[in-house]
Amino acid sequence: MADNRNRNVKPANGKPAAAANPYAINLDNFSKRLKMLYSHWNKHNTDLWGSSSALAIATPPVSEDLRYLKSSALNIWLVGYEFPETIMVFLKKQIHFLCSQKKASLLDVVKKSAKEAIDVEVVIHVKAKGDDGTGLMDTIFRAIHSQASSGDHNVPIVGHISREAPEGKFLETWDEKLKNAKFELSDVTTGFSDLFAVKDETELTNVKKAAFLTSSVMRQFVVPKLEKAIDEERKVSHSTLMDDTEKTILEPGRIKVKLKAENIDICYPPIFQSGGEFDLKPSASSNDENLYYDSTSVIICALGSRYNSYCSNIARTFLIDANSKQSKAYEVLLKAHEAAIGALKSGNKVNSVYQAAVSVVEKEAPELAANLTKTAGTGIGLEFRETGLSLNAKNDRILKPGMVFNVSLGFQNLQTETNNPKTRKYSVLLADTVIVGEKVPDVLTSKSSKAVKDVAYSFNEDDEEEEKMKVKAEDNGNETLFSKTTLRSDNHEMSKEELRRQHQAELARQKNEETARRLAGGGANAADNRGAVKTVGDLIAYKNVNDLPPPRDLMIQVDQKNEAILLPIYGSMVPFHVATVKSVSSQQDSNRTSYIRIIFNVPGTSFTPHDANSLKFQGSIYLKEVSFRSKDSRHIIEVVQQIKTLRRQVNSRESERAERATLVTQERLQLASAKFKPIKLHDLWIRPPFGGRGRKLTGSLEAHTNGFRYSTSRPDERVDVMFGNIKHAFFQPAEREMITLVHFHLHNHIMVGNKKTKDVQFYIEVMDIVQTLGGGKRSAYDPDEIEEEQRERDRKNKINTDFQNFVNRVNDLWGQPQFKAFDLEFDQPMRELGFHGVPHKASAFIVPTSNCLVELIETPFVVITLSEIEIVNLERVGLGQKNFDMTIVFKDFKRDVLRIDSIPSTSLDGIKEWLNTTDLKYYESRLNLNWRPILKTITDDPEKFIEDGGWEFLNMEVSDSESENSEESDQGYVPSDVQSESGSEDEDDDSESLVESEDDDEEDSDEDSEEDEGKTWEELEREASYADREKGDDSDSEEERKRRKMKAFGKGRVPDKRPSGNLPKRSKLR
Repeated sequence: MADNRNRNVKPANGKPAAAANPYAINLDNFSKRLKMLYSHWNKHNTDLWGSSSALAIATPPVSEDLRYLKSSALNIWLVGYEFPETIMVFLKKQIHFLCSQKKASLLDVVKKSAKEAIDVEVVIHVKAKGDDGTGLMDTIFRAIHSQASSGDHNVPIVGHISREAPEGKFLETWDEKLKNAKFELSDVTTGFSDLFAVKDETELTNVKKAAFLTSSVMRQFVVPKLEKAIDEERKVSHSTLMDDTEKTILEPGRIKVKLKAENIDICYPPIFQSGGEFDLKPSASSNDENLYYDSTSVIICALGSRYNSYCSNIARTFLIDANSKQSKAYEVLLKAHEAAIGALKSGNKVNSVYQAAVSVVEKEAPELAANLTKTAGTGIGLEFRETGLSLNAKNDRILKPGMVFNVSLGFQNLQTETNNPKTRKYSVLLADTVIVGEKVPDVLTSKSSKAVKDVAYSFNEDDEEEEKMKVKAEDNGNETLFSKTTLRSDNHEMSKEELRRQHQAELARQKNEETARRLAGGGANAADNRGAVKTVGDLIAYKNVNDLPPPRDLMIQVDQKNEAILLPIYGSMVPFHVATVKSVSSQQDSNRTSYIRIIFNVPGTSFTPHDANSLKFQGSIYLKEVSFRSKDSRHIIEVVQQIKTLRRQVNSRESERAERATLVTQERLQLASAKFKPIKLHDLWIRPPFGGRGRKLTGSLEAHTNGFRYSTSRPDERVDVMFGNIKHAFFQPAEREMITLVHFHLHNHIMVGNKKTKDVQFYIEVMDIVQTLGGGKRSAYDPDEIEEEQRERDRKNKINTDFQNFVNRVNDLWGQPQFKAFDLEFDQPMRELGFHGVPHKASAFIVPTSNCLVELIETPFVVITLSEIEIVNLERVGLGQKNFDMTIVFKDFKRDVLRIDSIPSTSLDGIKEWLNTTDLKYYESRLNLNWRPILKTITDDPEKFIEDGGWEFLNMEVSDSESENSEESDQGYVPSDVQSESGSEDEDDDSESLVESEDDDEEDSDEDSEEDEGKTWEELEREASYADREKGDDSDSEEERKRRKMKAFGKGRVPDKRPSGNLPKRSKLR
């Protein structure tokens, strides 16, 4: 596999050569770098180049071994290819090449460039096939003497790379003649190291491509392969993993990385280590032992790839059911590694990088300092380890922008207390490829996460360990612990449900502690802002009397311009601003006489919120209602319609103004420059759509410097979404749906047209909805039908591919250093974990992602951040129900709970397993709970809530077990507005409200509305329904109650029958 690693066929400039000569030298690069070489040589001749007057570099022949040589690096850096068995001698006024005829023909083109760049003559000596080259070597030696004789030294000083031993007869002859010649030899390795240390743009591009491939292989191939092997308990050897990973690096198309395979190679054979045998050196190898992934195991994986001969490296450690000691070691290493990377800033000394890591270790875990690796890595580039750039405690060189380092840090030979010899001894290692920046370093391999949550795997073996510890405690330490194998052989393996129950019990403890800390800190004690009233500005229709329009026969007039209604009262036209009108209605009696009734907003009436104007003029006298009679029914109908239309327009405008007033000011979008075309998606629809009655248009979505812009051909239809305002980004390809979409859930609201929203979606319909006219059923074998289906499949695949390419390019953009603080990446829903439910009014397919629970097809959208969830309560579970409800309680107790209704019971186990694996605590209950009073009780008296066991009042199993043992079991946690059962029937009705649906939350307590208060017909009907509800369903027939419940709940499901009297003891909240 290493047969072509050092051949002279790989261009380092990354540019395609001419068709006639596939190995053409990039003359621009040659001229630029030749200037750099001579400039550096002249500037640092004394301190880095040993005061040499000539540089003699001999490149050895091709080897099957994977190796890194300064001479080969110089070849690639200068001319773009490696020239084996070639001697290069650099003098002040000449450059001599001694090589074969074929190489001489390639090098002939550099003569003119060298002359123009630095006025140096290139002399090429062609060695015949059977010639040993001694005569040509003597010619070169004479040139060295002639050009060095005019210098300060009588004996010419020739710089060479002393560490590279000659290979082959040709180079051995050169080495012997060089040592026997009258020259003073000086090692110039340090000079070349300093010359190669700072990379130019072309080199950095090659390093970035190599690092992208490296991190992609780790993330998209190695991690899934390890997870699959462990999950399926497969036996796979380290060497097999090494071979498979190496093939993936050399064939990047396997993981859909678009890099040319001919430009790619490995830096070293990938390293996989586990089972107690660890070596943190890059020279380590993968043995033939099987991957070991038992409890408290550690797996180390390291791999590196080269692109156009430029290297990159990455190493990750994976923890399997780690104990506290292992977890602490990894967390300290992670902090130390981040500190070392953070110290890679221009102007710092190299040793400050290692010192930053040591400081973290000494502060966090001084007992681990002795196990820390002696360096924090090395420089990396054309060589995997660049000499002179070791990140150790003694190197005092200055960091410069453009330097590239392999930051590799680890703890070796650690020990933990386990009975398994294969897990007792372990090491941990992290490595990343990093570019030194002016202000912040650029971590090129950050695409592969090293966060604890992404590398620590739990397969519930720790639960078995806890069970074994309990066995030991019960036996007073007289019996040894059972091994995992013994437990399984004795049929003591815990079921999945038992493991889940134990994990949930631990989560309950953690959740109660977390909630107690948050409530103690006052996190949920802020005033409840539900039902906040929108205020309207000062209502001024006319500033003075002269502005009133001229009266027309004392008829009701609607002034659209000034948003006013002019009413004839006692012979005068009295203006009223339309915002003061609460409702307007018309009615016609049997004598064809029409009536118009206008009711105004006044303080103190029910169903009327107090706005700023009513509070401002509390001492004023208000007109509550006015009615007019007319024989002209047409005019009455026209006036009513005008008033309603004007009210709707004013309310809409004021609502939009109020919403815009609460918007957070966004940064301005910086458009991409003309040099870099923005990433685009065309022909997209947007949700929510723009307003207006015109024909809807598709638009394009562009990714610019700091955000997205969506625009149509209409100038006023434009939406900017800033990267910094994106909380979650989703990509959902069309599979069973009709659309492919990208969706952004935002931190702060933005305006889309005149709508205020936190969710913006861009989508394409992958197929057209076609209805066949004529009603004839087409045959499944109809060629036209088959062709049409194939076209639809092709269209869907093309759209999905276009979206995927857009998402990949945006993910790459978000991987840049300036966006890393946003932690953005497109999340894709996991359909296999999805379930059907009713989050709002319509049934929808709700799907988890890695960070959220989403429903992105039906509107309104559902986007729930998992980290914001306090607990999940599964309601109406059991009792032979075909479906159940899920209530999500958020950590912000001021926020209303989200209920997802009518989830099929077949999805219950899958939802429980998903909640358990995402560390979300869930409870089960057999009735729906009224959560607003519950949350209010918690926030009013958090100490009582904590004292009574926190959320354990929801634990149905605990309630059952305690109620069996004691009649006093119901005296646990009870919200303060729940009365005891010994009270009156009215009190029982109050407590029953805790298990009613949220439809009852809006009951108004104002019972003193009388006939003369001027209620509308809608209000009177609503009050009548409230009165009926308070009386209960006893007076209704069974058929009438069923009919009403069907209407209230819709046809999706019939609610289960609930007791109308006292609640059973078991269902009480605890």
